[in-house]
Amino acid sequence: MSDVDVAVVGSGPNGLAAAVTMARAGLRVRVHEAASAAGGGAASAELTLPGFVHDVCSAVHPLAFESRFFQEFGLTERVPFTVPEVSYAHPLDGRHAVLAYRDLRRTADELGRDGGRYTRLMRPLVRRAGGIADLTGGSLLRVPPDPLAALAFGLRALEQGSPAWDLRFRGAAAPALVTGVAAHTMLRQPSISGAGAGLALAAYGHARGWPIPIGGTQAIADALVDDLRAHGGEVVTDHEISSLDEVAGARAVLLDVTPRALARIAGRRLPERYARALRRFRYGAGVAKVDFALSGPVPWADPAVADAAAVHLGGTRAEITAAENDVAQGRMPERPYVLVSQPTVFDPTRAPEGKHILWAYTHVPAGSDVDRQEAVVRQIERFAPGFRDRILAVSSRTAEQVARHNANYPGGDISAGVPDLRQLLRRPVLRPDPWRTPARGVYLCSASTAPGPGVHGLAGWWAARSALRHEFGIRELPDLSPASERV
Repeated sequence: MSDVDVAVVGSGPNGLAAAVTMARAGLRVRVHEAASAAGGGAASAELTLPGFVHDVCSAVHPLAFESRFFQEFGLTERVPFTVPEVSYAHPLDGRHAVLAYRDLRRTADELGRDGGRYTRLMRPLVRRAGGIADLTGGSLLRVPPDPLAALAFGLRALEQGSPAWDLRFRGAAAPALVTGVAAHTMLRQPSISGAGAGLALAAYGHARGWPIPIGGTQAIADALVDDLRAHGGEVVTDHEISSLDEVAGARAVLLDVTPRALARIAGRRLPERYARALRRFRYGAGVAKVDFALSGPVPWADPAVADAAAVHLGGTRAEITAAENDVAQGRMPERPYVLVSQPTVFDPTRAPEGKHILWAYTHVPAGSDVDRQEAVVRQIERFAPGFRDRILAVSSRTAEQVARHNANYPGGDISAGVPDLRQLLRRPVLRPDPWRTPARGVYLCSASTAPGPGVHGLAGWWAARSALRHEFGIRELPDLSPASERV
């Protein structure tokens, strides 16, 4: 029999959010993690050379300030962040890069004849960024918390997610800026859900910026673990759970795993119809990850790019669309879309003095075993001539290796499931409380549930709220703030 009230399987941001919420409610909580350290998608490590601290998965965190869970948890009081003035940059051939400043007006001023059009697209979303975060931060099968935000957001997602997406603009800069963010989703372009995610991220970038945690993303996981331990919980690493029998006796089990893993772990505890739905859950394209240790900063052709938290490489809207649609059809693009970030520009503590790190990934067909290091280097060189000469060391992982490192990324899918509109509604099944399974006391709390991918902790928080209510009769949410301490 278990000596705890709650067992959590998996210590990614969602698993830790669930554990913290349950522990703050006064319950005895134990987290089981198969890896040797907690963090999952919020981990940092010396991947290239000693003293160079790289983020294993996520590096820049547009959702850190907008997540309701992190707001309740007081993340910004626990973890220092730097918030660059430029949220993201988009270099284009033969001209200055397009910059998305936190200041919407300044962004529009640099878009020329499309400045007013971009402002009309984004201003209603920026003004209601909190409402959009509430709308997209839980199950979509509920009444929108802010109907006006939902209306403005929905209409713009429909526009930018349809073949009519170019009708608003006249030049190349604004469409490229919008598509560079939408391509984060690894979906075919254009798509409604891809446009929606991109517009939400863009709105957060103009409203509060895209923050980078000082010291690396591991700082977020460490803050969650510290709070869990301060409230009586524990984390057991190097301990893979293969069956619910291993956590028998816990009144609630919350699993930060994929739907197929849940079906395997729960076995006959799940009705066959539900288990079939879990096994039908669709995973998407993968990522190939490349991390660089550099002798100096990236020599961008437009020096202003260095001021950005993230950089979207791929050229025009048409070029990015072609590359992403190649991946969606199982083909490897010759000139891929590449997402990069150079955190050491803003946080020099993560590399030896004068040296830098560069984080990069590109999208590839699911399960690919192709090393994309050279393709990524070529695309960076396209917009930063001389970059190759500054490389001291490289850590390159194929999609297959990404999946092997983290079981929650099947085939290298860091979204933990295709985030298209149909599967956002059915994540992982179509029900108002998607976190609660038919098995008594068993809950799914991974990014494969609502609200989907990202370092936000919301899937774990919602799952914990459901478990508190159904398994323990606790309806009043615990205070998660740093000021509230339980003796």
